[in-house]
This record gives sequence, structure tokens and C-alpha cells, in this order.
Amino acid sequence: MKPRPFSLDNKRYTTFNADLRRRFGEKVLRIPLNTGLSCPNRDGTCGTGGCSFCNAQGSGEFAGSPLDDLMTQYHQGKAMMQRKWLGATKTIAYFQAYTNTYAPLETLKGFFEPFVAMDEVVALAIATRVDALDEAIITYLESLNQRKPIFLELGLQSIHDTTATHMNRGHTTAQFITMMERLQKENLLTVIHVLNGYPTETKAMMIETIQAVAKLHPYGVKIHMLNVLKNTKLGRDYQRQPFELLDQNEYENLVIHQLQLLPADIVILRLTGDGEEGEVLAPQWASNKTSVLNGIDKKMARWNVVQGDLA
Repeated sequence: MKPRPFSLDNKRYTTFNADLRRRFGEKVLRIPLNTGLSCPNRDGTCGTGGCSFCNAQGSGEFAGSPLDDLMTQYHQGKAMMQRKWLGATKTIAYFQAYTNTYAPLETLKGFFEPFVAMDEVVALAIATRVDALDEAIITYLESLNQRKPIFLELGLQSIHDTTATHMNRGHTTAQFITMMERLQKENLLTVIHVLNGYPTETKAMMIETIQAVAKLHPYGVKIHMLNVLKNTKLGRDYQRQPFELLDQNEYENLVIHQLQLLPADIVILRLTGDGEEGEVLAPQWASNKTSVLNGIDKKMARWNVVQGDLA
């Protein structure tokens, strides 16, 4: 039997929950927030309509309402999560929806400073894009990072520019890599999002994306299964002419291979995506996240593999 360095969460990969418990000594709640900002590929800066798979909520279906102020969203989200995790008091303020550095610096300070000042908030997680970061913003985020850890989440999805163009991502892979190399000079905890199952991609292309991410060696990775959502460009394409998607078995096997290619010290924050109920057109199996995660766990145990085997 191979050694199991991931035993804190009884997984064969390094989970975010386990890493947070090591850092902060207990369960930490992530409270999703919606600043109501836009994205450069929505407002015409580098495109319109946003990413082809992203709906009007800007990937923030589980965040609060932008009609409420951020502190109201925070307390509502915390109360809801504490009903599940009784006794948990430490939190991460998770700026989830849209592009959360896509505003003047003074506006960003108004978003982030109140949460950094709260004792119960142990860290901030900020979802953004590489083309919405400049030197002033990076310097500011690093100054916040001196006070509390900053998890900076960046959407790559695919290393392939043909895919990025089809997605309407709005920036090139070269731009992404250049910014990642810049961010690696700081102490920010970078997290890269990748997307499996995009209809223009082969499994080999998805593996190539993970190999490229492994070389960039971020703090963490989020792996998503494509959810084809209503009221998106991709959803409208699917309704006109359905395209083939990965089935659950294919997805589980692909993710296991990807985990083996990622160094064991890279933290895994997500292994599948779950769209809001009633919004997902396909694949329906992806809505049962527990089944997918259990399938991955069982196969990794049966095959006696762990994260980093092939790194």
C-alpha cells in the first residue's frame, strides 16, 4: 500500500478543508458574496456577453443578492451555513460572482477592508481575471495579505487559445501565464480554475491543461465539470443542437488522471461543478456532486493511486 499523506480528510488528494483546518485549527466557513461588478468580456472592454458557459449571475449562483450590501449578504450567508456546521465560527469572505478586482482601487478597498478588520474572518478569497489586475491592485492585495491570507482565484479553464476564443474568455493563455509569473513573486495564494468537458475539447486537451497548470504550480486548483446552463450562449447552442458531453464514468476517470499529474502539495478546492437547481440543461448526473466525489474516492482507493503519482 502506498503511503497516504492526505489522511486528515481521509482522501487521496490534498483537500482545501484539510488545509484550512491545518492553518486555522478548526472548520472554516466560506461565505460567498456578490459585489455586483461586471467583467471585461461583458461590458465591451474585450468583448460582450461574458464567457459562453457563464450565466447572468456571473458564476455566483450561491452568492448573495447584489441588491443587498456586502455585510448583509455576509451575515445572511453565515447564518445559513451555521445551520449545517453547528459551532463553526471562523469564516472566509469569498468574493465569488463576476470579476472582483474590476473596479477602481478605492472601490475595492471599500469592499475588502471591512472584512479584513473582522476578527472572525480569517482570510479573503477573491475571484477575478488576469486582465483585471494591475500593479497598484497587486500591491494592495499583497498589503492585505500581510494582515490576512488572500486566496486569489483566476479563471483559466483551458490552456488552448482555440477553446478560449470559443468560450469568449477575452484574454490569451500567454497573458494568463505572464500574470501568473508576476503573481508568483508575491505571497498571494493563487488558485487556478480549469473546466473539463467543453464541447470543442478532447480529453487529451484537458490533460494538457492540467499539465500546464502543474508547471505553473499555484497554491490550489479548482476542477469543474461543464454545466450547460439555461440563458447562456452555450445553453442556447445546446438547445438548438445537443452536443456530446462526458458521462460520469469518463469524468471521474479523467479527474483521477489529472490529480495524479498535479504535485501533491497543490491544494484541491473543487473536483466538480454544481449549477443552481433548475438552471442546468446537461449533464444531469453532475447535479449529484456527492455521487461524483464518492466515485472518484472509490476508484482511487481501488486503483491504489494518490495525487501526484505521475507528477
